[in-house]
This record gives sequence, C-alpha cells and structure tokens, in this order.
Amino acid sequence: MTRQRGPAGATAVWAVAAVAYLVAVVHRTALGVAGVEAIDRFDLGATGLALFSVLQLAVYAGLQIPAGRLVDRLGARTLITVGSAVMAVGQGVLAVADDVPTALLARALIGGGDAAIFISACRLIAERFEPRRVPVMVQVTGLVGQSGQIVSALAVAWVLHTSGWTTTFGVLAVAGAAVTVAAAVGIGAPPLRPPAPAARERFVPAVRLAAQPAGTRLGFWSHFLTPFSFSVVAMLWGVPFFVTAQGRTPAEASLLLTAMTLSAMVTGPVVGLFTGRHPLRRSWVVLMSAGATLVAWVTVLVPDTPRPLAQLVVFAIVLGAGGPVSLVGIDYARTFTPPDRLGTATGFVNTGGFASTIIGVLAVGVVLELVSPPGVSTYTLDAYRVAFAVLVVPWVAGVLGVVRSRRRTRVALARAGTVVPPLREALRRRRPR
Repeated sequence: MTRQRGPAGATAVWAVAAVAYLVAVVHRTALGVAGVEAIDRFDLGATGLALFSVLQLAVYAGLQIPAGRLVDRLGARTLITVGSAVMAVGQGVLAVADDVPTALLARALIGGGDAAIFISACRLIAERFEPRRVPVMVQVTGLVGQSGQIVSALAVAWVLHTSGWTTTFGVLAVAGAAVTVAAAVGIGAPPLRPPAPAARERFVPAVRLAAQPAGTRLGFWSHFLTPFSFSVVAMLWGVPFFVTAQGRTPAEASLLLTAMTLSAMVTGPVVGLFTGRHPLRRSWVVLMSAGATLVAWVTVLVPDTPRPLAQLVVFAIVLGAGGPVSLVGIDYARTFTPPDRLGTATGFVNTGGFASTIIGVLAVGVVLELVSPPGVSTYTLDAYRVAFAVLVVPWVAGVLGVVRSRRRTRVALARAGTVVPPLREALRRRRPR
C-alpha cells in the first residue's frame, strides 16, 4: 500500500520540518547577540570569541556529508529528531557553562545537531513535492529558517538583557526539546520506494559519485560564495561592529540584524521563482549577488568614519540577500544528482557556505587581535576596516570557483544535448516580434 503524497499531507509534514529548522537557526545564531556577554562571562578576546563560532561551524560543516549519507539511509524524520535533541542538550550545557571547555563542548553539540536539519528538510521536500515546486519550497524553508534570525535579534536579545545568560539558554534548551517531540510525532515516513542501491555503497565511493557531476560542484561554489558575508555579520561580528565601531545603540544593532533577515525573507521566494522558471540562468543570480555584496562592503569600509544609519541599513539589506541566493546551490544538487544520492550531494553542497563562513569568522577575529593593542577587547573602526577587508579572499576564491565550474557544467550539458545560449541571444529570443 502506497502512502499518500497529497499536497495537504505533504504541507503538514513540511511545516514540522520547517519549524525544526527555524529553531535550529535560533540555536545557531543566539551567540551572535550574546557576544559581549560571552566575552565577559568567559574572559575572551576576539580570537577566543571567534573560536566559539568556528568550532560550531566546523562541526556542522564536517558532518554535512556524513549527515547526508544518513539521510539517504535512515530518512528525514530520524535525522531531524536526533539533530533537534542534540542541539537541545547543547543549549542546556551552555546555559550552565562557566568555563571555556564546557562552553566549547556545548557549541560542538549545537553544531553537530544542526548539521542534519536543513539537508533533511530538503530531502523531505524532494520526496513529497512535485519537481516544479521544489525550488520555491526550498526557498520558503530558508525563509522560515531566516525568521530564526529575527527571534535571536529580538526575543533572545530581550531575554538575555532582562533575565541573564542561564535563563536565556535554558529556555532555548526547552524549545529544542519541544521540537524534538514534534519531529518524532509529526514527520511521517516517506512515500514507499524501492531500496536504493546507493544506500548500500561504502562511504567514500558514495561521496565521490555524489560530488562528481560538474553541476554539483557548481552548487558547492555557489553556496560557498554568496552567504558568508551575511553569516559572518549575523552570527558573530555584526553586533560588536555596529555598537563599538559604528557607534550604534544595541537597539539599532538589533534593527540592522532584523533588516538583514527581512531582506533574506523577501529575496528567498523571488530567487526560488526565478530558479524554477529559468534553470539555465541560475548562476547569474549568484554572480550578481556576489557583486552587490562586494560593493556594499566597499561603501562601508573605505570611509574612515562611522556610516549613517540609513547606509548601514542598505548594507544589511544587500548582505541579507546573499543568504537565500546560496540555496541556488542546493537546487544544482537536486537537478544533477540521482534521487538516491540526493542527501549526500546536498550535504556536499551545503558544506560550501559554512566552510567560507568558518574562514571569514576566524580570519576577522585573528586580524582584529593582530592590529589592536594587547589585552584590548573593544576594537576600533580602523581595526574592523582591516579585519573585514580579508573577506575579499574567500570572495575571490568563490567567484573563480563559480565561473570555472559553470563552464564545465555547460560543457557537460552540451554533451547531453542541452545547449545554454549566450545571455544576449536568449534576451533577443524573448523580445516581442
């Protein structure tokens, strides 16, 4: 007997997975609004604070491909349930931590649990929705997840400033436990399908085959290039930069983080619709977003005085749009990968943005300490200008990776009978005659 795959049932199951992802993003970004408190609580410098986020991201990125293989073998429900439970434990440990090793353990648990959530949601969407709806549903999932940034910027920040560290992260642990129960109960088994040969393969050959298509590698570099500026600011360095270097109040810093998130939420569905309607032009969205992000950084970092609030809002909006654009990489994985390898390929692609974020977060922290006097924990605008300038290195690497892998992907498509016409020719064809 085949399980139902109707729109109503699929939407209900997706809603549970989307809420689990929302809470995962709250777990992931909560430290971003608690950076100042973490410095005081654990007596940290810039590199030490960066290590908290880098460890979490490193665990997340390192587990993406293993988590993808487990999704292919065990299904989305198991991975979302277990991942939510591990994050809840991590937040509980962080709530009572009063030394650096314990806090680092907590952050590792949060990163490990987080690794399974989004790629499981993507696999669930591919299983339960028609192919033409998948790009939009992935972007809507990203939109729901991005609202977790708002929860962190507003609700988590409010609880932190009114009730303190232990209460804040204790509440997050309880929220994680509730999501664990919801996932276990509310996400049903997938539609029946024959056993997948890929599920019986050894790990390394399976990963190699999943990452082999040029289109999947294009997805990796697309995901590497577009989200890391957004993540570096939202996850750690945004609030300290806005408050201590740009002279903004904590409320204004929260407003800027909220603007980033709202930008991502508005951009996501637009990118999803474009991706679904123009699959041969997806790379242009990636490259345009990367160009806009570079311009935004230049306009903020070149002047040696704090920027007006309106300019910082525009800066936040441009960076925020890079988050949903990164999900174009996930769509590359879907279109160039057999269904039984989709979890592994999605995990491979999803590693890209978190690898670039790790590089960015750690590089900014190291440079801040190098260009500042010893023992300083509040950094100047000039120090931030130098530190953020190093983000051009992963930006250049990402652009080169996208351009090179796009060329190879188009060659592979041409061999398969699909020729991507030059943009000028495509526009000429669309003009009314």
